[in-house]
Amino acid sequence: MSEAWTAQECADAWGVKLATWHGYVSRGQAPAPLADGRTWDADAVRTFPRPGAGRSRAGATPRAEELLAEMAEVAAGIEELRVRQRELLATGKREGLEVLAMARALGISRQTAATWLRDA
Repeated sequence: MSEAWTAQECADAWGVKLATWHGYVSRGQAPAPLADGRTWDADAVRTFPRPGAGRSRAGATPRAEELLAEMAEVAAGIEELRVRQRELLATGKREGLEVLAMARALGISRQTAATWLRDA
């Protein structure tokens, strides 16, 4: 067994407030305390899949980091596509296409198309 951590040390390791740590424990979203009921196995805390916003921590697995990197790559690709959608929408407007037809072709709502055109 590794060292035993207090609730505050566990919260610090996960980068959350003490109350958040206790909430995780009460909902089964964190490892159970040791037999004394007041401390946790540090290795168990480090390796337990943490709930929440997905912030990195020392115990994050390499696979989790790979997934986060892949998600960031997809998000960047989506942003590039959004820029291209806006360009096509502006071109369509200049060429006299109707907003509804362009919105349908781009897979966006008519309201989104109108907002993008207004903000262009």
